Formats: sequence, C-alpha cells, structure tokens
Amino acid sequence: MSRVIVVTSGKGGVGKTNTSASFSSGLAMLGHKTVVIDFDVGLRNLDLVMGCERRVVYDLTNVITGDATLNQALIKDKNCSNLYILPASQTKDKDSLTEDSVEAVIEELSSMGFEYIICDSPAGIERGAVIALTFADEAIVVTNPEISSIRDSDRIVGILQSKSKRAKQGGVPVKEHLLITRYDPDRVEASEMLSYSDVVELLKVPLIGVIPESKNVLAASNSGTPVIHIEDDPASQAYKDAVSRFLGNDVPLRFVSPRKKGFFKKLIGLNHGV
Repeated sequence: MSRVIVVTSGKGGVGKTNTSASFSSGLAMLGHKTVVIDFDVGLRNLDLVMGCERRVVYDLTNVITGDATLNQALIKDKNCSNLYILPASQTKDKDSLTEDSVEAVIEELSSMGFEYIICDSPAGIERGAVIALTFADEAIVVTNPEISSIRDSDRIVGILQSKSKRAKQGGVPVKEHLLITRYDPDRVEASEMLSYSDVVELLKVPLIGVIPESKNVLAASNSGTPVIHIEDDPASQAYKDAVSRFLGNDVPLRFVSPRKKGFFKKLIGLNHGV
C-alpha cells in the first residue's frame, strides 16, 4: 500500500522543493518505487530542480481534467529508475485542484505500485497547500532555524492536525517529522542562530534531520540535479541520513557541531580579544 508524504512549510524559501527532490530521490536510490508531485499550480519549479523542465508535455491539471492519462504525464527521473515526477501546471489556477480529483490521482498512483507518493506542497496555507496535505499519511515539516520560519511551521502543524483527512476522520493522526535546513553550527555557537534542539523544543515535532548550509544546494538546483546526488557534500549526506531515519534506521546526527578552530585561528581570536 502506498504511503502519501507531504513536504510542507509555512514560509517560502526554506528549501521545501529541494527537500522534496532529494528526499524522493533518496527513497528511489534505495530501491523504493516513488513519485513526487508538484502541487504549486501556476508557480511550478520542481521540474527545474529535477532537471526535467524540457520534458514536460502534460501535467497534474491535464490529468485531472482528463486531457491526459497519468502514464502520459509522468516523467521518469534521469538519475533514478524508480523515481517519477508529476509536474504542476504553469498556466492553470489553484482552483483547478479539488479534493475528489486529487484523491482519484493518488488512488491511481497507488494502483500503479508506487510505494511512496511525495507531495511537494506550495508554501503557506492557501488552497494548493491544504489540498496537498489533505491525504497525507505522514508530513515532513521543513523549517529554517529562525523565529519567523518556526512560527509559520507551527501554523502548518496546526492545519495538519485539523484539516487532513486523517484528522477529520478521527483516526490515526498524520505522523509528523521535522527537517531543519540551512543550519550553521558556527552561527549557533555565536548566538546568531537557534540551535536544532531549540527548534525541536518550540515545535514539539520529532526531528528527522538537520541539513547544513551548503553552496552546493543552490548549484545543484540550478543544474537540475538534486543535491543528494553530489557525493561527499554534507547536505547530500544529511539528506541520506534523514531518508534512512524515515525508514526506521537509527542514524546519529551529523554536521550539528561547530568546526574546530586551528591553533592560528584561536591565536587570532585571542589577540582580537586583547
């Protein structure tokens, strides 16, 4: 049976689409048949991050309106044979999505044998975002270690607990996972950024991973290759760790301690303090 995972955030620009791309890629790299759906109708960019923008012929809205089949709209990922992308429309309105139509798409994807259906939600609490989380079994709440991002993520957690189908039915609630992105332990040590433990304490959501700040995230996004494919990059390794934890493995956190200063840097710091 398929598991529906929504990747969501209250605030834009926190790395949600990059997370959807790397997380779905990570599952596929481990042999799981996975599809990632872009729910940002009118402002799609998942296809750019996945490097398949020139291969988009049909999209989610075309499937919903009956102008295309799922097989016509699904795009096979260039890096993972087990991964498919269902892009959003650039021209249609978010009102083209309805609960019934999205549920039908998810049910058909499930019947096609997809183990994981990743829903890349638009930021905020508008219709597209609420539709994306409606059928979620689990949610990855993406946030930066800053107060405004945390406050918006807290709002999203509240919506998950009240507007998802699971919440309305009063059954098992949506399982939530917290993913902290753009983390810099040196800035934490300098009291310029909240620590990951502070963020967990504020949101009360179990931590699945901490993604360190990395210039390669933007470079990978611009090149159309999710950062998880970049070997030896800390962000790539952190995403792989997060996927492993999601699958139930006990993996220690990495990249959350400040870098050790060398002797000369310490000496310079002491001299500055004189």
